Amino acid sequence: MIREFRMALVVFLLLTVVTGVVYPGLVTLVAAVAFPAQASGSLIEVDGKLVGSRLIGQPFSSPRYFWGRPSATGPAPNNGAVSSGSNQGPLNPALVTAIKSRVAALRAADPGNTRPVPVDLVTTSASGLDPQISIAAAEFQVSRVARERGLPETKVIESVRAATEDRALGVLGEPRVNVLELNLALDAGR
Repeated sequence: MIREFRMALVVFLLLTVVTGVVYPGLVTLVAAVAFPAQASGSLIEVDGKLVGSRLIGQPFSSPRYFWGRPSATGPAPNNGAVSSGSNQGPLNPALVTAIKSRVAALRAADPGNTRPVPVDLVTTSASGLDPQISIAAAEFQVSRVARERGLPETKVIESVRAATEDRALGVLGEPRVNVLELNLALDAGR
């Protein structure tokens, strides 16, 4: 019996080293060589200062910026350490209240905008970290951002078009706009 226990312990330790150290180390090394930007978090720097990741949404509240999807992460929005959705079903009164307050905030920021509010501007995603919004959500905000920045709407629409990402592999998902990259491009005058 001791012999079997010793053999099981050796196999356990060997598999722990292979699957817990060797394999993750090898995958990390291959990723760092083959995809260095993605392996380091797809970080975005401006003038040598880290401003975010193109993979994690950033909270914007100033009317001169495009706003992303609301985040359900805690204790702060867009907290990558605690990726989660709200887990609130469509009949949950707290979800209805949250959506109504988000719609009211969007309407207050741009009172002249009578277009329907796109759903992704008032609901959280499953991860709570989405960095992109739909084209409709970006277009909904164009007049507010243009007015706040003193730019013609056509210029802001051009920036939205330039920041639009196509479907993954040409067929997966919908075209979308990375909010952080769009806001940075507007700040840079692009």
